[in-house]
Amino acid sequence: MRSFFFLLAGLVLILCACQSAPIPADLILVGGRVLTLGEGIEPEQPSAIAIRDDRIFYVGEDEQALAFRDDDTRIIELDGATVIPGFHDSHCHLYGLGKALAEIDLMGTDSPAEVAARVTTGMTSHPGEGWLQGRGWDQNDWTVQEYPTRALLDPVTGSRPCLLRRVDGHAALANSAALEAAGINSDTPDPEGGEILRDADGQPTGLLIDNAVDLVRAVIPQPSAEEVRHRVELAVQHCLAHGITAVTEAGVPWSRAQLYQEMAAAGELDLRVFGMYDDTEETLVPALAAGPVFTEDHLVTLRAIKLYADGALGSRGALLHRDYCDHAGHRGLAVSSADHLRAQAQRAAQAGFQVGTHAIGDRANTLVLDIYQEIMTAEKLEDPRWRIEHAQILTQADIPRFAELGVIAAMQPVHCTSDMDWAGDRLCEDRLPGAYAWRSLLDSGAHVCWGTDFPVEKVSALDGLYAARTRTHHDGTPPGGWQAQEKVDARTALELYTVASAYAAFLEDELGRIEVGYLADLTVLDGDPVACAPAALLDMKILQTIVQGRVVYTAP
Repeated sequence: MRSFFFLLAGLVLILCACQSAPIPADLILVGGRVLTLGEGIEPEQPSAIAIRDDRIFYVGEDEQALAFRDDDTRIIELDGATVIPGFHDSHCHLYGLGKALAEIDLMGTDSPAEVAARVTTGMTSHPGEGWLQGRGWDQNDWTVQEYPTRALLDPVTGSRPCLLRRVDGHAALANSAALEAAGINSDTPDPEGGEILRDADGQPTGLLIDNAVDLVRAVIPQPSAEEVRHRVELAVQHCLAHGITAVTEAGVPWSRAQLYQEMAAAGELDLRVFGMYDDTEETLVPALAAGPVFTEDHLVTLRAIKLYADGALGSRGALLHRDYCDHAGHRGLAVSSADHLRAQAQRAAQAGFQVGTHAIGDRANTLVLDIYQEIMTAEKLEDPRWRIEHAQILTQADIPRFAELGVIAAMQPVHCTSDMDWAGDRLCEDRLPGAYAWRSLLDSGAHVCWGTDFPVEKVSALDGLYAARTRTHHDGTPPGGWQAQEKVDARTALELYTVASAYAAFLEDELGRIEVGYLADLTVLDGDPVACAPAALLDMKILQTIVQGRVVYTAP
């Protein structure tokens, strides 16, 4: 495909030399600073891009680019703005973002009292007797870092059932009405891969960990098709406003995969979606039978499967080789058994699918690497690009295995800066050298790509670039950065959000660079994310977002 467009571009330039009226461009951007992220070193800084249909066919100087205009060509004067390949969030939950945008927002709450206050407000904005849902609380941000209980919610919500997901989605707080609706009481056993927290009398506190959350989720009425579509549309618009042009969505059910394809076919999807099917038989039976899906315009790709090995570090669900330092006798939760992971990965391999497995703790990462190695060898897989999602805590022995096996570490730099204040309490100092070890993985030759895991974190690649370069909070603390040896340079940080994310999605010949023949997905910024000081990233603005050669977002 790329060779065709290189040939086309060459013919266009020949026509320019031979004719007075070259084939016109649909869109031309001039007067800017173009960061192509090309593989070679460019002799001069490009200032202009010309686009026809959904492809880039010229990158260079303003005068030459403007030679491709006619009366119908749209010209964007950049006035010194910087153009980069569109941000590709390599691990997120698109529908989860839309759901969160439609529910009670608990991000940034600094106390249980503020959670209760937002629920009170949410009951006004979500009137009726139906379920109240919200997401975003994190007890690690509170003065007293203890899990909340249903006693926090019951006086506010009364008989109305309420479920509030923790920021990472791996724990949730249910009120008494929600527990009753789910039939959870003192006699309810912990489900495999989950935990129901209980008080001294054995009664459920309302706090549910990992698979225990599903006991309540199972009784919540499913949204209508119209509401599902509305949530997707909310999430897409939110992404575009943050310069995101493509996402890799972790955990897509069969029904929503069909919705994405329908929206794309109707011209109603302005964001590229690389979907990883969820690990349910309802999804996998039809998905594996149908085989990988690739729309001709690469707007929707469905060729991967998402598995879960463990929970999250913040809720002590991450599976560790040794006890948590702040919870003796506890080593986390195996959300899926090794036999299940092995069987599902083998099914995926035999059907030609990529596998991405959630693994946060060091024991979970070792387990997944072992299973990958076993199946890759047995199935004789060539360039499978299997992934570990998060890869947050690694043993020193496992770091080089990523490169040796060709396993991609799909990581989220903002997780480091969110977790670093308490990660040492969970892990003890001797395990910290393997925590969020981006530089070590890159130096070993491993492929790494960036994402945010939204809505666990904010939808901001710029925040991610800042975290990657500094490993500090926005106020610059701790000085010099936490585990500073794992910081990455500015160019590499940007490449991991663009070039590397495209590679992880098998789209490196189509996306991630600004070159002739590549798809015209671009993000326009009011500053240079490579040349700027890290602090400038926090105030940088998204001016425009371009997908498929069309301007789909312009800053107000």
